[in-house]
Amino acid sequence: MSRHSFALFVPMLVSAIFSSGVALAQTAPGNPAFEVATVKPAAPLDLEKMAADMQAGKMPKVGPHVDATRAEYSYMSLKELIANAYSLKAYQISGPAWLSTQRFDIVANMPGGAAKEDAPKMLQKLLEERFKLSVHRDTQDYPELALLVGKDGPHMKESSAAAEPIDPNAPLKPGEMKMDAPGGQFRMTQNADGSSTINMGAKGKITQRIDPQAQTVHMDADTVTMAGFADMLTNLLKMGGGSAPQVVDKTDLKGNYQVSIDISLADLMTMAMATAQDMGISVPPTMANAGAANASTPATASDPSGGSSIYASVQKLGLKLEKRKVKAEELLIDHIEKTPTEN
Repeated sequence: MSRHSFALFVPMLVSAIFSSGVALAQTAPGNPAFEVATVKPAAPLDLEKMAADMQAGKMPKVGPHVDATRAEYSYMSLKELIANAYSLKAYQISGPAWLSTQRFDIVANMPGGAAKEDAPKMLQKLLEERFKLSVHRDTQDYPELALLVGKDGPHMKESSAAAEPIDPNAPLKPGEMKMDAPGGQFRMTQNADGSSTINMGAKGKITQRIDPQAQTVHMDADTVTMAGFADMLTNLLKMGGGSAPQVVDKTDLKGNYQVSIDISLADLMTMAMATAQDMGISVPPTMANAGAANASTPATASDPSGGSSIYASVQKLGLKLEKRKVKAEELLIDHIEKTPTEN
């Protein structure tokens, strides 16, 4: 498979990571439950087929898709499902290693009068019933990367307009997919010119395209907030491994900004292949060989002092990433079954 075809697959991986361990606020009283739910082991994903589908404008369905009538969780690991159910990030879930490798498809009907915000509590109950899940909570120190203004100040132009929120009820456009993300829904579109656009609503839009001459993926945003930019950096870094720290906006910059960055295609290919393998996606040998041949330096996703093109791009904007430790909630798995009870 060509490098171009593989790079088309990168946005899908970003969107899958975006939704991983993300849930809506839990507002439902009592102990709500899905009306009917099926739980099945997820079939292996075919990387070449998915890349071909994306080239044709057909977006793969991966992650959570919830509305007032139906909840679907596609190709999600048990760790991601638990994180989604408890409104945590996947790194806050402590349990056996196979939680990250066992993947399932869940399709459930919402009861009458329910709202999509009720789905996490219902997913909790489903996991308790079908997987015999029991947990307890604690606190733990976690690494994070603080996004800060550099010593010479930001090198970004402030936008004249703010980004517009997404109407969650608006119908999908051709080639568009929607997923739940921090603060609400986001949408991703595969454009006719081969680029893709991630719409984060009030946090801004980011368009990414391949520059074959420079061997980079070029990303442009003209109305992005620093919180949105931090989310984008988190997703990129987590392509190098699920243990990559969260990027948190600490810039105190309140506006919308024009941001352009270039990420080494070799870095992204290396990181995306690692993520694909972690997700149980079969990577064709031709693709793996292409990634190895073009990755002159391994991506240093967790080290701000390293040579990753992601960190270099951040520094060119007059920003920096600084390692910190923060206390956060940890969910410890006391018991869970590998195989769910029958539907």
